[in-house]
Amino acid sequence: MKNNNLFLRYIFLSVILLILAGCVHDDTYNEPDLGSYNCVSDFKTTVTLKQLKEKYTLNNPTHAPFVFPLDATPNDGSDDLYTEGYVTSTDESGNIYKTIYIQDALENPTHGFTISVDAVSTYTQFPQGSKIYIKLNGLAVGAYGGVVQLGEKTGTESSATSVSRIKEKNISNHLFRSCTIKGIIVPKIMTAAQMVSANDQYIGCLIQINNAEFDRKVLCTQFAPSGTSVDKQIRDASTTTARVVRNSGYAAFAKEKLPSGNGKFVGIYSKYNSTYQMFINKLTDLEMIKFPRLDGLTSDPCKFSNVDLTQKTIAEVKQLTTGTLVPITGDFYIKGKVTANDKSGNFYKYLYVEDASGGIRINIDKLDLYSDARFVVGKDIYIKLKNLYVGSISGEVQLGMPFNGEVGRIPEVDIYQYFFDANTLISSPIPTEKTIKQLGMADVGKFVKIKDLQFINSDLEKVYSASNVSNRTLEDCVGNTLTLRTSSFADFASTTIETGKGDIYGILTLYNGNYQIWIRDLLGADLDATRCDGSTYISLPTLYEDGFGATGFSSDWTTYNVVGAPIWQTSNVGNGTNYYATMNGFATGNSTNEDWLISKSVSLVGKTQAAVSFTSDVRYAGNSLQVYATEQYTGDPSTTVWVILPATLDSNNLAFGDWVGSGNVSLNSFLGKNVRIGFRYTSTSFSAATWEVDDFKIKGQ
Repeated sequence: MKNNNLFLRYIFLSVILLILAGCVHDDTYNEPDLGSYNCVSDFKTTVTLKQLKEKYTLNNPTHAPFVFPLDATPNDGSDDLYTEGYVTSTDESGNIYKTIYIQDALENPTHGFTISVDAVSTYTQFPQGSKIYIKLNGLAVGAYGGVVQLGEKTGTESSATSVSRIKEKNISNHLFRSCTIKGIIVPKIMTAAQMVSANDQYIGCLIQINNAEFDRKVLCTQFAPSGTSVDKQIRDASTTTARVVRNSGYAAFAKEKLPSGNGKFVGIYSKYNSTYQMFINKLTDLEMIKFPRLDGLTSDPCKFSNVDLTQKTIAEVKQLTTGTLVPITGDFYIKGKVTANDKSGNFYKYLYVEDASGGIRINIDKLDLYSDARFVVGKDIYIKLKNLYVGSISGEVQLGMPFNGEVGRIPEVDIYQYFFDANTLISSPIPTEKTIKQLGMADVGKFVKIKDLQFINSDLEKVYSASNVSNRTLEDCVGNTLTLRTSSFADFASTTIETGKGDIYGILTLYNGNYQIWIRDLLGADLDATRCDGSTYISLPTLYEDGFGATGFSSDWTTYNVVGAPIWQTSNVGNGTNYYATMNGFATGNSTNEDWLISKSVSLVGKTQAAVSFTSDVRYAGNSLQVYATEQYTGDPSTTVWVILPATLDSNNLAFGDWVGSGNVSLNSFLGKNVRIGFRYTSTSFSAATWEVDDFKIKGQ
């Protein structure tokens, strides 16, 4: 009996599971079930879309939103104001966000309009083609980006020029769907040439552009990078002026590749300020597969084929030049992995690609390369080489196009001709592990890992880049050094470098025979271990600092001229907006000078450690700058007792811009006292260097 009961239970459970399995949804989505939403019977409206827009435009020049009056007697409906329209948009794909677009007829509209709502998935209640009525009482008409739209008034300011979205809780009080069966919107045919202010009444309408094609600059790219909205240019034969298709990185089709042919484009007509733009509802609205295109392309340029091509390695490509600019005339291609792009801002309009034989820099005249799916770090790409050029700049072999006799950038409009997605999964590049002493020419252009490095003492407490491109010096535990270069446009440029020891990951480059490394982001320099000598660097709090200003020295500084006409001053020449202190003994020729720049007195009473730091830059041959400290300044440097400080100074007098940090120069002999720092400049009739000083700090704790 027990066995029979178990058998019956088994049969019962099996039946239940079969029933449940039949309820599982597949990936096919049906039309929204509109029956579950309230609808209204058709009735006569009192305000047309044209009149609705005029409610705002007639308020010019104040540009204040027009607010429709609230009902005096809200239940009788006698003074309720309504407008109507047919929904042209759908947010089902996610490309249109918190906006409902309408027009005044299913076909051949005379006006469109924009409704701003604080709600998503509005297509489930107001699908494309449905007729809706809008109760205007309490709503406002204003403008955003030059587009007149309906919403709620922003704040109470009479000068407000825009409206906010209709709150989700209020939508059911203002927007009503007609109970009639929804119709089909027939797109209005427009040309790019007709997208002018004289046709602004069609903003919000569904339009169709025939014989349209995406511009060559954006061929073979995705609609939008993940999470970012971007503009893609589109053209037709009516004008040479390109128009804009605005795509959201949250759209379901964002990662799809733009159609590369010619044909029909359907989208919502809009604008932002003076830029006319369209929004795609869904990909099925685009039928752009015809060739030839208006620009002459006869086939899909985004499909890579190696038929009649010969594969080359990166090492073989680099060997094509002996330093001069060389055109590549053979039908060659390479396959490589992107190892660095411009995502952090440390690389500008170029990327690095690597294969098993080596790495190479490729110059491309386009911003935000990282947003192109082909150029994501870790992506494999094919590169057709014919008609590109290879050459050396400052010793580093690069790939690109000619510019002033050197390797320049590949024009954005030509990117599609050379770069092709290998359609493989992204995989993190594996760095080549080296020591500083092991670095060689074969490593230039490669993604490398160099173990157990630290920044030299004089670079500690600096940021990665203070201005333009900055050098910082790395060293290993036996004294070998390597330059780390960082652009001031890197998103980590203002980050203070780490003071410990660790591994450096970056791209190895070459500049006039010197190896340099560029990190891709902060993860490229994670220096958390103790330094080579076993110590942990302790940063001292700043007691006084001065970066110097445009109006000269403050009262904190004393300039003292002993001999010669020139004196210390401040300048920003060659340094952007950043000022520094400078002294130059050259006045129509080298001259004898002695000039002092002396700081204010800073108290070190109660301190157990103290130091001074600054940066310096020198140009032209001449005497070295001298740095002193004193506990009692007499007012005359010649009668003051000075202690010379062993500060590290710039030693490269062949160029400006290579600022060198002094390091934390100890002031411990002045603990418990007041201290001043003096910079002594001297020159002769034979040589007069230019010295510059910046980032002055006295520290202590």
